Amino acid sequence: MNRRHLLAALGALPLVGAIDAYADDMAILRAALALHPGLHRYATPAQIAAGLDRVAAAWPGASLETRYLALSRFLATLRCGHSYCNFFNQRRAVAARLFDRPTRLPFHFRWIEGAMVITAAGESTLPAGTVIERIDDRPSAELLARLMPYARADGHNDGKRRALLAVQGEDDIEFFDVFQGLVAPPAGGAHRIEARLPDGRRIKRALPAIGLAARRAMMVKPPDTSDGERWQWAMRGDVALLTMPGWGLYNSKWDWAGWLEERLDSLGGARALVIDLRANEGGLDCGNAILARLIDRPLAPPGFAQKLRFARTPAALDRYLDTWDESFRTLGVGGAALPGGFIARPGGDAEVTIRPAIKRLTLPVAALISPTNSSATFQFALIARASGTIRLFGETTGGNQRGINGGAFFFVRLPESGIEFDLPLIGYFAPPGMPDAGITPDVPIAASAADIAAGRDPALDAALAWARRA
Repeated sequence: MNRRHLLAALGALPLVGAIDAYADDMAILRAALALHPGLHRYATPAQIAAGLDRVAAAWPGASLETRYLALSRFLATLRCGHSYCNFFNQRRAVAARLFDRPTRLPFHFRWIEGAMVITAAGESTLPAGTVIERIDDRPSAELLARLMPYARADGHNDGKRRALLAVQGEDDIEFFDVFQGLVAPPAGGAHRIEARLPDGRRIKRALPAIGLAARRAMMVKPPDTSDGERWQWAMRGDVALLTMPGWGLYNSKWDWAGWLEERLDSLGGARALVIDLRANEGGLDCGNAILARLIDRPLAPPGFAQKLRFARTPAALDRYLDTWDESFRTLGVGGAALPGGFIARPGGDAEVTIRPAIKRLTLPVAALISPTNSSATFQFALIARASGTIRLFGETTGGNQRGINGGAFFFVRLPESGIEFDLPLIGYFAPPGMPDAGITPDVPIAASAADIAAGRDPALDAALAWARRA
């Protein structure tokens, strides 16, 4: 967004007088988006304006479901992995109506080369490695194509979008379940599927759809509010394996830093360390505690400028912007003006620099990465690659080497509809010429349907083999 468009959007905030009087969702949406640092990273002002006009046209008198889909689809066009109608930030009544539906497929699955592959039977009795070829009389790949426009990711990183549309028991509310339930619910309470079993036989079956409680009963990861141990530590012979399925520890009282320090201290007799981050989208910068043990000089993400779109938030808008840190409302105060209407984030470089720890680790370290890694774990992979201290195995991450938006957030509440969406406030911009892609592993390796059927984990096997040779 150039300065003229920014001022036009904020200048509409004599319309924000109308916000106060009429609780106009569209005026709040337009004004809040003027604070978004990546609004025009991938879209022109004309494209954004046209998209907002489509949302506005769909809004009057529409159902909550229609509004939620319209706003979600628009926010996905920003190509920002942190801009979406966050399932976990909706008010209880909104969440119950949108997400608590008996429409879900009764198994866990991943998308592999465009095919839906079962990874856990759940309530279906279908074995792992089964390929679901058709759902409700349509190719499963067609369902994926219908849902992709709602999936959030940075830039054109469609690997992240496909990963988000898998169901692996990692979230209280699964992204696929929400949009499949709203866009393509089953008729008559059951999904009609056609599948290819691991032995090659083809079957047809009607599978009763399940609800939110049944899906949660199938979870493999503790909920983000758990105060118990959230990570796993095991020795594979003389190689330590640290499995970190999530860093979303904002609401947990678990002393993760002490837990991690104690285990890193125990590595004196280990040959190597392997860190499994494949199920980890991000959260706190927990990986910095590991990187600090591996480096001998201060380390920061390479070449990213931190930019904002505002010095302080407009007072009339503040009541609609929830956050956990009130200082975000004056985030740009004192920042230098930059071309294009941006403001440099004051003190931004100090926030992301990692300092070497007194206790050092000198053993080989590998990390398993995947398209799920798109926030703090994308940042970890980026810095790990720059540091040269960690060898990366697996699949290309989410996130984007051109930069992402995040670091600080407002949760924008639209009072008329009751819908919330997340608004990132800091744009991280790479120098020109960086690829529109995530971080590629040093050793690319992905599981096939046959691997899943056989219970093999080729990425982990490759990392352990390297660790024992290194």
